[in-house]
Amino acid sequence: MENSEFEKSKVFSVADALEYVPNSMVTKVIIREPTGNVCVMAFDTNEFFEGKSIPFDTIIQIIEGKAEIIIDDNPYGLETGQSIIIPTRYHNMIKAS
Repeated sequence: MENSEFEKSKVFSVADALEYVPNSMVTKVIIREPTGNVCVMAFDTNEFFEGKSIPFDTIIQIIEGKAEIIIDDNPYGLETGQSIIIPTRYHNMIKAS
């Protein structure tokens, strides 16, 4: 399996990596390495993802819309263009709004 969805040293748009699907969440791995993966996710309004504790920090980047990110029961509202880092092994949940 190829380690990257995109060709290296080429300009690309993360937003073009997957399509929105009504009433669902879509996930796609765009880089797969032994040290960790880079995934993109698309959520419809009111869809959510409950994350598990993983051995890597996780960065969330809101490309379009709004989301509530809950890290160890602390809510953070993010909007287009904003990011947050979820520390290693923290329980988290993402909900599109």
